[in-house]
Amino acid sequence: MKKLLKGKLPSVPHPEVETPADPARRRVVAGALLGATAFFGPWKLNHVWAQSRSKKPILIGLTTDATGQYGASGEDERRGIMMAINEANEKGGVLGRLIETVHVDTETTPATGARVAEYMIREAECAFLLGGVHSGVASAISAVAQKYGCIYFNTNSSSPTEAGKDCHRVKFVWDGNGYNFSAAVVKGAITGYGPNWVLLTHDYVWGHSTAKGIRAIVEANGGKIVEEMLVPQNTRDFQAYLRKVKQRKPNVVATAVGGDDIKVLRQQIRQLSLDKDFAWINNQLDWPDVYGLGAEALFGIFGTNWYWKLDLPGVKEFVKRYQEHNAGYRIKVPGNVFYNGYMATRELFRAIERAGTTNNIRVIKELEKVRVSAKDRMQHFDAYMNPDTHQMQQTLYMATRNTRTTPEKDDLFRILGRLRPDEVEDKAALSACKLESYEATPVYEM
Repeated sequence: MKKLLKGKLPSVPHPEVETPADPARRRVVAGALLGATAFFGPWKLNHVWAQSRSKKPILIGLTTDATGQYGASGEDERRGIMMAINEANEKGGVLGRLIETVHVDTETTPATGARVAEYMIREAECAFLLGGVHSGVASAISAVAQKYGCIYFNTNSSSPTEAGKDCHRVKFVWDGNGYNFSAAVVKGAITGYGPNWVLLTHDYVWGHSTAKGIRAIVEANGGKIVEEMLVPQNTRDFQAYLRKVKQRKPNVVATAVGGDDIKVLRQQIRQLSLDKDFAWINNQLDWPDVYGLGAEALFGIFGTNWYWKLDLPGVKEFVKRYQEHNAGYRIKVPGNVFYNGYMATRELFRAIERAGTTNNIRVIKELEKVRVSAKDRMQHFDAYMNPDTHQMQQTLYMATRNTRTTPEKDDLFRILGRLRPDEVEDKAALSACKLESYEATPVYEM
């Protein structure tokens, strides 16, 4: 990397070093430290080091939330990233280089996310940045990453703007976006429940863009938005909004509320006995947001891009590896947020190996060509990276509460249907995204 990093560095929280063996154990230190002994065991670690100790490690900056609205999801995606890193290091690393990580809490705050990105690149000299749930935070990180040319993986934030107007050459988006999920559930809801809709969405970029996408799909299919309400983040009393919903008497209430807020919203809907009065849809439910609430809180229809009970090759083995790596963790089975973190990290390592280098431009070109078989993705259809928007196009599922008798208490979802990537692709993002040229992207290599 060319040293153009002058000027005062931003103030950020202390970096926390991840031990690839156990992402629940962290130590605050001045620099990055590989702590793999607990996971690999002495003999495996010696074997790995025999192959890799003479080479400089690849340092990855984890830009995941540990606190704030999406702290729970940030923890989950970080664990997914770390499992992929553990598996890579057990095989000798990437290009014969071990993977080390440094984590700084982005606090579910865009300003903190930008400061963390500056720190990761300018001081910690991370080769890559991974992690993002809050779309405003992800956008802020990616703007800084583009300035320096550092590849950034938005693993879990779902605003259509992330692969639309806020896209960047260095940023790759690995979850479905709000439009994709809306396309998967809205058409069926209009047919099944009726044309009059209320929108109840978070008052920030993800909520705004998701509401816009839902409105377009509803109106294109003969429906009508009779009320649209924006909810501030960290709302804990939804009763005024719910009273207005009751007055409007819509056929369907579409929500795009996430994090801790969705838990409170669903509890209050149940308390007011509104869960049966209208059809409720949430364009996407993240597993950490609903885990532990109980099946009774899972009313309505919602979208997801993966579920741990899909009857597909590799799923049982993936769940078993998750449980081995996360013994004692409160979430006993992997969800979509963990899955996205893991899959994104794995594809980064594969792209680096194909490129034969950590040079950003060469790795970007490999990432733009990513195609993953359905079997390898543990989904129903092949997935592919759209080279014009840098969003992973993949299978999306419609789900609802599992009311069937099952011996597994964590089997909360019932999958209602699935759609191919081409059926839900966001054409508006394609027209809005203007990726920087390769020539305009600074060369970055660590």
